[in-house]
Amino acid sequence: MTSRNFGHRGGPGASAVAGVLLALSLAGCAAGQATTADDGPAPSASTSPPASPAVTPPVAPPAPPAAAEVPAGPQQPAVLGASAPVTLSIASIGVRTDLLHLGLEDNGSLQVPQDNGNGAPAGWYSGSPTPGERGPSVMLGHVNALGGHKGVFADLRKLAPGAEISVSRTDGSIAVFSVDHGALYPKNEFPTLEVYGNTPGAELRLITCDGYDPATGLFDDNYVIYAKLKA
Repeated sequence: MTSRNFGHRGGPGASAVAGVLLALSLAGCAAGQATTADDGPAPSASTSPPASPAVTPPVAPPAPPAAAEVPAGPQQPAVLGASAPVTLSIASIGVRTDLLHLGLEDNGSLQVPQDNGNGAPAGWYSGSPTPGERGPSVMLGHVNALGGHKGVFADLRKLAPGAEISVSRTDGSIAVFSVDHGALYPKNEFPTLEVYGNTPGAELRLITCDGYDPATGLFDDNYVIYAKLKA
């Protein structure tokens, strides 16, 4: 599993991560099963044993939810009010997944989607803004599944700028995001502030593991999709 850090949910200051986040420890992403000599070639990021990012955000009370809708200001794009996500759809790579709501374990680490043999859905970190609120809404998913199958986020690298990501919400609305870019980061050089820091508008972060090393059974990298609210 991976250990990553980010801020708590709420208004414009909800994802503030300066200082405290940089002091938190970062760990690696481990494979869920070993590859033996009979298993054939070493797995790639999309076919290797199950793994997904886990995070250790600071434990802090959430800020009050936003109003029903926040109008645009001189430097503040319009955003949506708070509403928890239900499903995530990415038509260009054939993804449609229910979303788990991931909280924190007793030790402060983020709960991660559990694969019981049929693949695990993606999960939304409930300490981040809901999709459409101001700030980066954070979602995590496996790059692979048990039995060598593809995970829900196996094809994130195929997303090109402009690709649409839709999130249905409990209030019946759909937040539509447009991919801005994707980025690959070595775990020991993960840009915490860039990924989890405050944003003027509503944004989305999709995070998975990458860079599987068959010699160690670990994933050395994280792949992150950055997207911005379109409608």
